[in-house]
Amino acid sequence: MVKPSKSNAAPHDFMQTVMTNQELNRALLARQMLLERVRMPAIEAIEKLVGLQAQAPNPPYFGLWTRIKDFCHEELTGLIESRQAVRIALMRSTIHLVSAKDCLEMRHAFQSVLERGLKGNYSKRLTGLDLEEIAEAGRALVESAPFTLSELGKRLHERWDTHDPEALSMVIRNRVPLVQVPPRGLWGRGGQATYTTAEAWLGETRLQIAKPKDIVLRYLGAFGPATVKDIQVWSGLTKLREVVEELRSQLETFMNEAGDELFDLPEAPRPSADTPCPPRFLGEFDNILLSHADRSRIMSESDRKRVFTVNGIIRSVILVDGFVRGIWRIDKTKEKATLTIEPFISLTAKEMDSLREEGYKLLQFAAPKDIKTEVVFMPEGNT
Repeated sequence: MVKPSKSNAAPHDFMQTVMTNQELNRALLARQMLLERVRMPAIEAIEKLVGLQAQAPNPPYFGLWTRIKDFCHEELTGLIESRQAVRIALMRSTIHLVSAKDCLEMRHAFQSVLERGLKGNYSKRLTGLDLEEIAEAGRALVESAPFTLSELGKRLHERWDTHDPEALSMVIRNRVPLVQVPPRGLWGRGGQATYTTAEAWLGETRLQIAKPKDIVLRYLGAFGPATVKDIQVWSGLTKLREVVEELRSQLETFMNEAGDELFDLPEAPRPSADTPCPPRFLGEFDNILLSHADRSRIMSESDRKRVFTVNGIIRSVILVDGFVRGIWRIDKTKEKATLTIEPFISLTAKEMDSLREEGYKLLQFAAPKDIKTEVVFMPEGNT
């Protein structure tokens, strides 16, 4: 037990327990279902994780495979086709795969994030326009038939012909609750993202509204313990300090090694630092890499620069003893699928054997059944 510094001290707590990075790592992995796979319907896992980041179609499948026992592609494909799960812009104004229930309850809660993104990127190209009028025109179009954003921009440009089609389409993307419709998001299926409204797709005429405090509690259940800044980085929302302060009496508080105050749900799992963690393969854009201001509980700053590319791609990573220790990719030909692992550190023979065993399971999931498979390790630090 240590006494917090004045800048981070809680108003009612004089002593707070310090949680090490290793302890924070194990708490995060426990909530992310990465210490051991769980038996759980995919829709429940999606809600427990507060969605899966889904700029690309396949990463959510890898995210669920590495967390759920006996997960198969067909389960998630069925959820998307039956409209029980949808792809929509939410946290950080990025596309997430969420349950239909969370889509309806959470979309409005992130409207300020989407508005801020629209203003920051397109305000100069939208000067003098009535954005609400454009939004209603766009809503009518996508509810008549799904459109790509490019097609939507061209149709709107027919009416607002002195303005940029891309900027016009972004008004709809950020002001109207748009979901991507299948086949987008289906395993092994290509095609551009086409959109309609959440209300039209899900058969609802009015979206529910999640309260900020509910979003904070959901976040802590999936990613805690965390600072207020962590919650804001994950969500894109601002001014959450007062929300957390209102919840303080319901929460446990700790400190990290830097002296920052952490908040958590009282009954949330916080395993010991020496809890074993098997090797894991995480797909591109996995939320575990994107949901904290201080990511040292899952990877070092030097490794972050190797995982986060300059063009915005978040690479697929391997976890060894719970931390990011390299990246991976799968290359396919008609005859063979090769999983290439590029470690950032020197791996022991035991670690390589464990990764190889898990890697062949990954290939069984990701590759066609009738082709050869191989796991290859690149030299340490090749990236």
